[in-house]
Amino acid sequence: MTDLKAVGARALSREPHAARRPRVEPRRHSIFTTVDLARDGKQMGYFHVPQSPHDDAWGTVRVPLAVVKNGEGPTVLIEGGNHGDEYEGPIALGEFLRQIDPAEITGRIIAIPAINIRAVEAGRRTSPVDGLNFNRSFPGDFDGTLTRQIAAYVNDCLFPEADYFLDLHSGGSSLMILPSAIIESGTTPENHRRNIEATLAFGASTVVMVDNLGETRTSTAAANRQGLTVVGTEMAGGGLVSQGALALCRRGIRNVLIHAGVLKGEIDLPPDANSRILKVAGGPAYMIAEDEGVFEPLTPLGADVRAGDVAGRIHFLHRPEREPIVLRHAGDGVAFAMRQPGKVRPGNCVYVLATDYPAEEWS
Repeated sequence: MTDLKAVGARALSREPHAARRPRVEPRRHSIFTTVDLARDGKQMGYFHVPQSPHDDAWGTVRVPLAVVKNGEGPTVLIEGGNHGDEYEGPIALGEFLRQIDPAEITGRIIAIPAINIRAVEAGRRTSPVDGLNFNRSFPGDFDGTLTRQIAAYVNDCLFPEADYFLDLHSGGSSLMILPSAIIESGTTPENHRRNIEATLAFGASTVVMVDNLGETRTSTAAANRQGLTVVGTEMAGGGLVSQGALALCRRGIRNVLIHAGVLKGEIDLPPDANSRILKVAGGPAYMIAEDEGVFEPLTPLGADVRAGDVAGRIHFLHRPEREPIVLRHAGDGVAFAMRQPGKVRPGNCVYVLATDYPAEEWS
């Protein structure tokens, strides 16, 4: 049986696998960049998405794009700001880009620290321009709205350049989540194995396999389809900046780059790294509110629960004579995520449970 706690420290072959994948030919588009992906050194610039709104007939939306390159080797693409109210990833990635010296690496880092730029500026999960969720917009459309155009550029022009994809998420304004590294389900057994090993190298104490209910429009699902090794994260949430999650993110970025063979040094796995390997096992793991009111959570994040345990209550403030609705957990597991705002309506997710992910299910 594979040792889950040890495998995160094991590096894969340093040979880039992008060259071995079928080349994805980009669709016709008008996006242009201020950086050269093939040039050695460190470049901090933008890719420009032409837009023609009311106040700027021939303007562009500038999306930050950085390239750090030193010779030949693997390429790691790192994304932050997929949702604009998730802050640890963009902060840690910006710090890393300011500090890194190209002489410290072999290969290439491509970084897009605020990919959903208009949502980042607004501090919103979705874009204020078109109302779309960037992480439900892949493979994108160069003839679509702004969010779809940005997704198409990442899908067609950046994914084909990369061997690894690190997607830095947090819980955002609507969720609090256990700071975790996230395993993206691979499209093949080999792809899945590579995803697991790279995710364990990130060095989080909690690692969770999440399949997003089979969702195919996420950035990680799109990267998987192109054969990249994929690592995700969920760094706390609540629309706040968690110092603990930020420290985890800083270390994890470097660990994944070392695992990929791009950054020199030794992987830094803390004593509790990969101590809990979990999975979110489909629809029953999600507790969905069926009433409108104010949710009182009663299960702390990280708590072990049993089927039937009280999860929380929904209160009806406009009808004080009405007793609150008691919500109970449908199964056993660990409280992985919890709704942050008190106000809820039917359809809101209020808890997510995770269960053990035994090695025999993937090794």
